[in-house]
Amino acid sequence: MKEAILALEDGFILRGKAVGSLRPALGEVCFNTAMTGYQEVLTDPSYKGQIVAMTYPQIGNYGINEEDQESLCPQVNGFVMRELSPMVSNWRSHLSLEEYLLKNDISAIEQIDTRALTKHLRTRGALRGVITSEKLSDVAARDLAKSFSYEGVDFVKQVTTKQNYLWDEKGEKSCAWPSSQSLAPARYRVTAYDFGIKHNILRCLRRAGFQVKVVSANTSADEVLRDNPDGIFLSNGPGDPAALTYAHRNVRDLIGKKPMFGICLGHQIIAYALGGKTFKLKFGHRGANQPVKDLRTGKIAITSQNHGFAVATDSLPQEVEVTHLNLNDNTCEGLAHRTLNLFSVQYHPEASPGPSDANYLFQEFAKRIESSQK
Repeated sequence: MKEAILALEDGFILRGKAVGSLRPALGEVCFNTAMTGYQEVLTDPSYKGQIVAMTYPQIGNYGINEEDQESLCPQVNGFVMRELSPMVSNWRSHLSLEEYLLKNDISAIEQIDTRALTKHLRTRGALRGVITSEKLSDVAARDLAKSFSYEGVDFVKQVTTKQNYLWDEKGEKSCAWPSSQSLAPARYRVTAYDFGIKHNILRCLRRAGFQVKVVSANTSADEVLRDNPDGIFLSNGPGDPAALTYAHRNVRDLIGKKPMFGICLGHQIIAYALGGKTFKLKFGHRGANQPVKDLRTGKIAITSQNHGFAVATDSLPQEVEVTHLNLNDNTCEGLAHRTLNLFSVQYHPEASPGPSDANYLFQEFAKRIESSQK
């Protein structure tokens, strides 16, 4: 393996071995604390523009399979590991992680101290960085990391669908169910805004009884309403929600017209559409063990999360209720309007870390649609 470095904008440098592509990779460096799920992390569009470091020490031991993709290809700008597993062992595996990174031209680095990196990011906050195997001085590598822009950039335009489409139109494929189980007929039609939507969200919506039409991020409210859907879903996605002024406007025009449900970036866009704002977290919430309390029931769910921004609760109007709180830092994890038919959560119920703690949210969406039609 060729030697490589991970250099951060503040001059912090770690040396290791290059994996995958040898091209330089620039991005905002963040860490994910999940023990498994590296394939889902790699293919999650919410990571566009980021270099992701996995805190679990050995990555790649169960390989890569065709079923666990969250999008059609990897989305991360770069990938960081303590150790790339020298062996792959799983009956579902089709190729190794190293082969997958090479095939998709993703730059990665291993044999670095991910514990030191994580502690540094927790202290300093998320920082811009670069993975490179080029022979650069420490100063040149630091300056290269500084050249990357993240906040205020619209990464959604890079990951949203170019053409609108029906997901699983026949209701019989792409749902990761055993062949002996068939899906029930869809009861409701939902339009889903693709800000970087994960495939498992689409699967969960379909299992909950929705026929889903996926539309691009800049689709106008008028175009959505011409289809007369039963409900509107707002997906997860990457980057700074403040930059998505067109999405704020379109969602503002749709609120109150149809029942609405948002996840992650969709939750933040709803907040902006209602007059609220967001702020950047120091190092974000990324992992599969974030405790969230439902303030209406008192129940606590273990959730999967991937976001670097949070809704500022003091910016929300009085008619908006904060429904969920993160028990680690008391940030907003969910909201609902007191009179209009909309709700949202910051975390990812489709990722199933509980594993079923948050499944009820898709059923709640169905119930809200059902009640709106009575």
